Amino acid sequence: MKRMMVRYKVKAGRAIENEEYILRVFEQLHREKPSGLSYATFKLEDEVSFIHIVSQEAADDHNPLAELSAFKTFVAGVRDRCDEPPVAVQLIEIGSYGVFER
Repeated sequence: MKRMMVRYKVKAGRAIENEEYILRVFEQLHREKPSGLSYATFKLEDEVSFIHIVSQEAADDHNPLAELSAFKTFVAGVRDRCDEPPVAVQLIEIGSYGVFER
């Protein structure tokens, strides 16, 4: 199991655009339902900071999220939308309740 968090901050005036890209990713996820993947995105109170949390069942580097056309479109322009570029960190679970359960 692999879990990761990505954090970034978009430029003023680009948050709605960023959310639209994210919503397209979720639309495609709901249509295609890739197995072994849990994914959530949150916007912080400042309205320009975003956090993505992903959990993949596969132990290898196969990432079903990266295969989605909507996700490819989202990441293609994310750095241009950002004031603070994406920073990815590996998450090591200590405990959870009801998170990423199917």
